[in-house]
Formats: sequence, structure tokens, C-alpha cells
Amino acid sequence: MLFQLDLTGTRPDDVFTEFWNNRQAEDELRSFAERLVWGVHRARHALDRLISGSAEHWRVERMAIVDRNVLRMAVYEMVTERETPPAVIIDEGIEIAKKFGSEDSGSFINGILDSIRIRVERDEIVGKDLAGEEA
Repeated sequence: MLFQLDLTGTRPDDVFTEFWNNRQAEDELRSFAERLVWGVHRARHALDRLISGSAEHWRVERMAIVDRNVLRMAVYEMVTERETPPAVIIDEGIEIAKKFGSEDSGSFINGILDSIRIRVERDEIVGKDLAGEEA
């Protein structure tokens, strides 16, 4: 969904119907996925600033579309879904990147997310850092 939103510039509601049309998912999973997508959509600019600050010599807009959306989703989840351990979020992000990105995506994602994880665990990045911005 994030990939499609990034490419088309549409709003999440516009992609939810199409995305779920041919997929079976429990209500809890659907709700969680849509919450993440809306959150990333609303906080995209703040997320991009955080990612850029941890990605030496990389601008977010120059990153592969899969990589930047995995990063956005994982950072949003790390900051807002504090009951999920950061190591789990990072591992999931790496696996998604390996499956849908390039052969270098996994290590690229790992390095950036680990840097952000440290800042989140030190409470240098908190939920209010993502609030108040709509993409």
C-alpha cells in the first residue's frame, strides 16, 4: 500500500479497497496495517527527516521506493507501537526489503534502522516528533 501511495500520491482510503479486494485478512491485521499506512502517510515528512538524519550521503527521495517505504513504516512503528520490540521491527523490515528490494536492501535498511533504534531507545525520538504533519 505504501509503495502505491508513494507512486500515485493518492490518499490511503483510495488504496485500501483495491488492496484488500483480493486478499483475506483478519480484522485485527487489517486494522493494524491500515493504522500503519495512515500513520506513515500523516508523518511522512517527519519520518523522511529522521531517516535522512541517519542515512549518510542519501536523500530519501533518491532511495529505492521499496527501501524508503520499508524505512518509513519501520521507523513509524518503532516510535508509535512501543510494545513491539525494535529488534522485531528491524528484522521484519530487513525481510521485506530482501524480498521486494535489491540485493543490498537488507543491509541498507539494517544500518539505518539500527541507528534510529538507538535514538528511540534513548527517547531522543518520541511520538510527538511525528505529530502535526500531513503529507
